[in-house]
Amino acid sequence: MLQLASRIGRAKPSAIMQVAEKAKRLKAEGRDIISFSIGVPNFLPGPHVYAAAAEALKHDSGQYGSNRGPDALIDAFIVHMAEIGLTGYTRANCATGIGAKHVIYNLCEALLDEGDTIAFPTPYWTSYVDIAEILNAKIDLLPCPATQNYKLTPAQLDAALAKKPRVFLFNNPSNPTGMVYSKDEITALADVIAKYPDTWVITDDIYNRMVFDGVGYHNFVHARPELRDRVIFIDSLSKTYGMPGWRVGFMAGPEVVAQAVVTMNSNHITNLPEVTTAAALAALSGPQDIPTQKCAEFQAKRDQVMAVMDSIPGLVCPRPEGAFYVFPDISCAFGKTHGPSGTAIKNDVDFCNALLEAKGVACVPGSAFGEPRALRISYTCPTPQLQPGLERFREFFAELA
Repeated sequence: MLQLASRIGRAKPSAIMQVAEKAKRLKAEGRDIISFSIGVPNFLPGPHVYAAAAEALKHDSGQYGSNRGPDALIDAFIVHMAEIGLTGYTRANCATGIGAKHVIYNLCEALLDEGDTIAFPTPYWTSYVDIAEILNAKIDLLPCPATQNYKLTPAQLDAALAKKPRVFLFNNPSNPTGMVYSKDEITALADVIAKYPDTWVITDDIYNRMVFDGVGYHNFVHARPELRDRVIFIDSLSKTYGMPGWRVGFMAGPEVVAQAVVTMNSNHITNLPEVTTAAALAALSGPQDIPTQKCAEFQAKRDQVMAVMDSIPGLVCPRPEGAFYVFPDISCAFGKTHGPSGTAIKNDVDFCNALLEAKGVACVPGSAFGEPRALRISYTCPTPQLQPGLERFREFFAELA
């Protein structure tokens, strides 16, 4: 009998999309559903982006483009990086991809041989494990519970890098927790990284423009400029510009790594579509008022969500300083029951299922991110839905017995 390749057995569908699809199905059946599940910004880019795309259609060449990305787009990305203090990069240090996920996949293909180790903190973005497992890499998870604000400590990193993983993957601001590392915290971690020259470092920092409270965005290269020889910075248009469906991701790092991604592109995608690159260029180089406004709105929504989280007895929720997520530890609910039927809450999956059935609120179980004591709330839903959804969440807790 014909068989599929063994790697397909290691590939899993997105847990986040499964929750989102269930919420969508219930809504189609007439249920009143408020979704806190999928991590999309839920706003659209400015009119100049659509104008650039329309103009590109009028002058479409119909030809193949650059495997790296067009020079104008790469140049705009270099300027974009310089605005957050990442300077000194050239076109040879950069490459594009069909979204940040595609860039990370290409990087892992380029940097990891089968059986090599990739290390990253838990909670993690779901695709990190999925990609590593498809490539048959070993995974070293570095647990960062709510008691340490979901942040990696220098001692943890030191112990992990002493085992010489091929890749250390870092996410700041974090999906799913929304936590942001301060300048001092990044410096302390960078000092550890500097001791271990045999490990590549990928910084998946696509929320770098969504930072609140004046904390600022900080990178290992800021703290230790010599690390630019092995630090690879990842960015994307998806979150900052409200363009997740346009699928444009970027990387900047050592020239040899950028060239490897270009080579992978030549085999995987050839190039970004011409219309997409025109829109991306307009987003990066045009007016920045919408991203600035949305960042302020998300900070206000964060405050609204945290007011409710802080009001629930027993709930532990470190205060996020970026992205658009909160990640409460809901383990105080385990062992309890909900409602007249006495639905048992044994774990995060039970909690999320019961919450969706009883209150019509969709959240993603924390186990999807490697932290089964928690769940993720994405607060990008339409503003009129946010407070009612939060009130349903609080009511659900109040009804536990």
